[in-house]
Amino acid sequence: MSANLASANLLRAILFRADLIGADLNGANLSGAELSEADLTEANLAGADLVRPNLARADLPRADLSDANLSGSNLTEADLSGANLAGAGLSGVDLAQAILVGATLTGADLSTASLTQQELEPATVDENTRLPPDLNPLRTGE
Repeated sequence: MSANLASANLLRAILFRADLIGADLNGANLSGAELSEADLTEANLAGADLVRPNLARADLPRADLSDANLSGSNLTEADLSGANLAGAGLSGVDLAQAILVGATLTGADLSTASLTQQELEPATVDENTRLPPDLNPLRTGE
């Protein structure tokens, strides 16, 4: 059974390698949380406050991160395949070696994010996606 943690205050929580598959974290405060190597497959993190958490090597395939604030997050080597990051705040996010295959980044702010053209290439962006000046959108959202 999936955990219902909607709107929970998990400020600076230690959730290293936590099993949060399918968890409802809609609107939760996870700012500064330790979530490295956590399994958040298909988790609902829509509208969550994720300012500066450590999500390095976290599993987030098919997770809903729409409209979440991920400013300053460490997402190095995170698996975001098929994740929905539409409208997410990704300012200053480190996406080095992150897996973005099939990820939706429409309307997301990546203007100061750390990522390469190669990492961005398999993701879906649109005219409202704010990219770093050295990157070009390769696909447009549907």
